[in-house]
Parts: sequence; C-alpha cells; structure tokens
Amino acid sequence: MTRQHLSRTRRSAIAGAAALAVVAGVGGAAPVAGAATAPGPKLNLIAASTSVTLDRWEGSDGVYLELGTYLTVDGGPLEFQVTRKSYKDPVIARQIIRDGKKTRTRNLPKGMVKDFSGLRGFLETTLTDASGKVVHKTTDTFCPNNASGRLRPDAPATSKYPESCPTNPFTLGSVWGVQRGWATNTTMYDYSRPVDLKAGEYTAKVSVTKKYRDLFSIPNKTRTVKVTVRRLTDDGGGAGLRSAAGHSGHTAMPGHSMPSAPAAGHAHTYLDSRGADAPVPPAAPHALASGNRSARAADGKGQSDGSRIAPALKPNAERPAGRAKVPDVPKPDLRALPAWDIAITDGEDGDIKGKDYLAFSANVWNAGPAPLVVDGFRSPGKDLMDAYQYFYDAKGKQVGYAPAGTMEWDARVGHEHWHFTDFASYRLLTADKKVAVRSGKEAFCLANTDAIDYTVKNANWHPNNTDLATACGSRGSISVREVLDVGSGDTYTQYRPGQSFEVTDLPNGTYYIEVLANPSKRLHETSLKNNVALRKVVLSGKPGARKVTVPPHQLINTP
Repeated sequence: MTRQHLSRTRRSAIAGAAALAVVAGVGGAAPVAGAATAPGPKLNLIAASTSVTLDRWEGSDGVYLELGTYLTVDGGPLEFQVTRKSYKDPVIARQIIRDGKKTRTRNLPKGMVKDFSGLRGFLETTLTDASGKVVHKTTDTFCPNNASGRLRPDAPATSKYPESCPTNPFTLGSVWGVQRGWATNTTMYDYSRPVDLKAGEYTAKVSVTKKYRDLFSIPNKTRTVKVTVRRLTDDGGGAGLRSAAGHSGHTAMPGHSMPSAPAAGHAHTYLDSRGADAPVPPAAPHALASGNRSARAADGKGQSDGSRIAPALKPNAERPAGRAKVPDVPKPDLRALPAWDIAITDGEDGDIKGKDYLAFSANVWNAGPAPLVVDGFRSPGKDLMDAYQYFYDAKGKQVGYAPAGTMEWDARVGHEHWHFTDFASYRLLTADKKVAVRSGKEAFCLANTDAIDYTVKNANWHPNNTDLATACGSRGSISVREVLDVGSGDTYTQYRPGQSFEVTDLPNGTYYIEVLANPSKRLHETSLKNNVALRKVVLSGKPGARKVTVPPHQLINTP
C-alpha cells in the first residue's frame, strides 16, 4: 500500500469513530434533567488525548499538526449561514441561534469571515521543543463542517450539516454547523501547510483566540498535548518505531482533478495533487489518523465516513416508455461560473508537444429548485448511450421525461467513464467576443464536486454522487444515472485532458474564456438566461513562452 493511499485511507475514516475518539478523551455527561440553560450553543475546546505521535516521512516538507483537539457543542447547534449577494459584494456570515421553535440571527463582526473556508483566526497553537524554545506558532481557520462525532448517546444520531467548507473561489452561499451534543475536529489539513519539525519531543498548547471566546462565551482554557515526531522512510522504517499508517502528504478526495504533479517548465497552479477547487474532505478523527486500523475506512450500507464517496446511483431499470412530455413541475437551473485556476501549460495527455495551452478550471452548477437527473441506456455493442432527462413532482414521483442527447465512453487517462455530451462547452473569445478557439472538451461526467450555494431553495447538503469512481459508470455499463443536485456544481480542473485552448500562435491581447451551460438547449431548465459566464484574460509573450495575466473578476482575485 502506498503512502498516498494510506493518507487517503485515514482521511476517509468513518465519522462514527470521531465520537469514540472524543468520548475516550472527555467522558462527556448528559446535562442534568430540568436544569435551566440559556438559549444557544455552549462551546468548549477539548483534547481527545494528552499525547500524539506524528510521522515525518523522509523527503517530506514536514508534518501536519494532527493534535486531536475538538470543539464541543451543547445546549443547541452551532450554525452559520454564509452568503454574498454577488461577486461585487463581500461575504457575510450570520449565526443562526435556535431555541426550541424560536430562531434569531446575528451578524458576525467584520474580519472574522472573508471567504467560505471557515472562521478566520479561530485557533492559536504554540509548539515548544524539549528545551522550552518556541519552534512554531500559528493562528488557524476553523471549519465547523469538519469531521465530527457524538459526545454522548442521547445526542442526535446524525448531523444535518454539510461535510466540508467550500474552497471554490466562486462559491455564493454556504451553511456551516455542528450538531448539538457533537464535537468537531479542529485540525484543518487542507487550509494549512506542513510544519518543518525534526524527530523529537515537543509540547503543543492550543487555545481559542480571545475574540472568539468573547463572542461565543467559550471558557478560557488552554489544552496541552505532548507531541512526538518520528522520522520514517518509505518502507515504514527509520528513526523511531515502525508506523501502521503515516502521513505522506495532503491528499484530497478525488474530483475532476489529476493526481499527479505538473511537468517542469510550464507549471500548473498546483496544490497538493489536486486542483484548487477540489472539495475539501473532513479531517479524520485523531484515533484513526494515528493509525488505528480497527475502524473500517470504506463505504457501506448506512455508513457515513466523511469521504464524500458514495455508492453509484441506480438508473431506472428500463428505458422510459410512453410519450415523452415535459410537465409543469420544478426543474433545474444550470448556471455557469467564470473560469479560474488559469495558467499557460505544455498540455496534457493527447496534446501536441511543443505547443502552448491555456488551461483553466470551470464549473456549471444547479441553482434548482429541482435536481438534474439524466439516465443513459446503451444498446448492446454500441459505444453511445441514449440519454433522457427525468422530471418529478413535489412528492418525488417521476411524472415525465424528455430525450437529452447521448452519453459516450471517454477512454482517455484521467477520464475513463461515461460522459454526457450536452452539458457544457468552452470557447475562447476575442476582445470583441468572436470565437478564437473551441475547446476539445465536449462531454462531461456529472458529479457534485463543489458546494456552490447551499442556501438556495431545496439545496441538498448531502448529495450522493460526489466522486467520479462511482458517479459515471465503467466500460461495461449497460446504463448509467448522472445527477447534479440542487446547490452543487460540477468542476473540471485544468489538469483534465482537453480542458484547455491551444494558443501557441494567437496574437497577444485580451480574450475571454466562455463557459456555456446546456449549449444545445436540450435540457429543460427553470431559466436559460444565466447559462453563460465570461472570464477576461490577457495573453502575452512568444510561441513556446506564452504568458497569461488574469484580471480580478469583480471582488474575486483568484487567477
């Protein structure tokens, strides 16, 4: 088993084990019956263990501070609604305080939230070596949607809140929350960097910063954790004990991104083996992160492991029968987002060597109020499936269908699944909005890779098909169901084959990357007026050494 796989396995640990880690370290008791409590959540910072061991692999940049600290929530849920009206407006976070049937809100002070990754400057960590010298000090973001588990058996059995905080730069709305009687891991793998620590003994002191203690009435308590860093080689040996599971790197769940580093010379915008847009997985409970192999890291019936991987959706048993009709029921609303993660590259598999490519990431999302449901049916021996869009009434009963084009098998490395051919298209436009280059990307496997706006009507905070390994079938599939749920979007990163424009000989100047949803208008939607998004780029340089400048898109300054 590779180090990368071990890291992924730990990340996909079952959420229920988080409760084991928390209860083992706290022994939380239920509130006294009849005791009067003020409305709203009661928060506390705890450490599940007084000591941890972190593995540093030979050749790595350091270790991640998996300290096993948790924020506990009792009395009521900790809940936030985070939104922006448009990309011209700042992100606003409101706390939702529930007291029985009563609900009130309060805006968080300015500066606490600037994007959708969580509460900025929430946790302070200081690390000292054996001599007492401070070797690391940091203030970290806290995502309430991180891996969590119950504190006690009378707490709600499940959490209704989403499983991660969005990282897509064009996110519009998010919901963060920790269920009453639950605790959330404070280790923020995908918002932090490894710490360069040598093998040895350290002491970590962790506390909630004063501004958050004052805002949420959190007790002023510092948690102390003894830290042992041991150095491991690729085969698990090295300076220290042999480890059952090491931290080889910072791996995210698979989305539409390539698990490999870019070639030298024309570098991608690159972040830990994934596109910057890929969904951030919840952090594993510390007990599992430390190599506890007793818990199964897999998907199964009734199991929610926080990995954003789910069993494949099942298409209808047969092709739709009877006359096609589009009833007057809620429909999806596909909307394109402006491109980002834009860079000049030397291409991907199948591209021409020596050419310059303008690569980018793009997303089309569903604003609802109904999911997009498309089934593909294959005739034996054929390389295409016939695709159908389904429509449902308010009770979830299918009440109509319409032909929606085709699905085709894409055999290219990095794809190797069934693509729906009428979902989106990309074009590079000149300054006067005329077509300069058409992208070779013409078909898509639909998956709910990104939470774009979980505040829209009927948003599904727990979409099923979030992973390509299960969403789009295999070579031998006879039928496939692909779904884009309400509130979620489907991102293709710049690392996918075909996700680029060949620009070697284009004149320098201003261009626009056009992302177009539902290009053939075969899909039936709530509106067709929001299907196009443009992102301005400026090309410069010479063939073989082209450059691209990406101006901000209103307040979004992500290239």
